[in-house]
Amino acid sequence: MLNAISDFFQRTLAQPEQRENQTLTLELATAALLCEIVRADYDTTDEELATLRSMLIERYRLSESDVEELMALAQAEVDDAVDHYQFVSLIKDHYGYEQRCELVALMWQLAWVDGNVDPLEEHRIRRLADLLHVSHSDFIRTKLQVEERRNDNV
Repeated sequence: MLNAISDFFQRTLAQPEQRENQTLTLELATAALLCEIVRADYDTTDEELATLRSMLIERYRLSESDVEELMALAQAEVDDAVDHYQFVSLIKDHYGYEQRCELVALMWQLAWVDGNVDPLEEHRIRRLADLLHVSHSDFIRTKLQVEERRNDNV
């Protein structure tokens, strides 16, 4: 698995003049946490995967094929992981508080893709937000903001 991840980064993302190795690891950790939300309710839809794909393309400015590979690697990492510590600790160490709140907002967006937030999705977001040291008030604020934007677009 580590070889596959290393090969992916070297082949598709490694541009030493623009990126550091840490950023690449953060991209995978972020994708892994977002994959956790997609699979939280045990019903992964094509719409959720398409939304995740779009989020990663927009956030990291990658091609569709690079994002497909990143998503596959992230899913494999999530499947192999015993817990979220490896992803959360890396993000906590390198993302500022606002970036962690933005990540929680992305989680809410994924949870709302299918029209409602399953209690399992909400539980997973709450747990990850706590692990990311995002305050409960910001957890609720991001939830309400995403819900409001969603209702405005419906």
